[in-house]
Amino acid sequence: QVQLVESGGGLVQAGGSLTLSCVASGRTFSTYSMNWFREAPGKEREFVAAIVWSGGTTYYADSVKGRFTISRDIAKAMVTLQMNSLKPEDTAVYSCAAGGSSWGRPGEMDYWGQGTQVTVSS
Repeated sequence: QVQLVESGGGLVQAGGSLTLSCVASGRTFSTYSMNWFREAPGKEREFVAAIVWSGGTTYYADSVKGRFTISRDIAKAMVTLQMNSLKPEDTAVYSCAAGGSSWGRPGEMDYWGQGTQVTVSS
């Protein structure tokens, strides 16, 4: 019903910035939350940030608060994650996900993108 496609991953030096984008296509509901999660090798999937589509309320993990900003473009059905002051520990595969009834919990997401690699060098 919904397809999510991420873009913007890459290699960046510590202290640098990257912008990730996730575009939704297909049947989309305005009540969905849009989320970013990340997963590093050997670690569990970790919540990064979320935005409630209808009202724009945002949520952030403590580890990224103040450095990352999530936003939405309603006309483009796009959610963006602006990542600043990147650290090596931010290295992970970043995935966007849509949830129809919740945010922040990966097990409760309804749709997932394929993921994009972010690598931050020391």
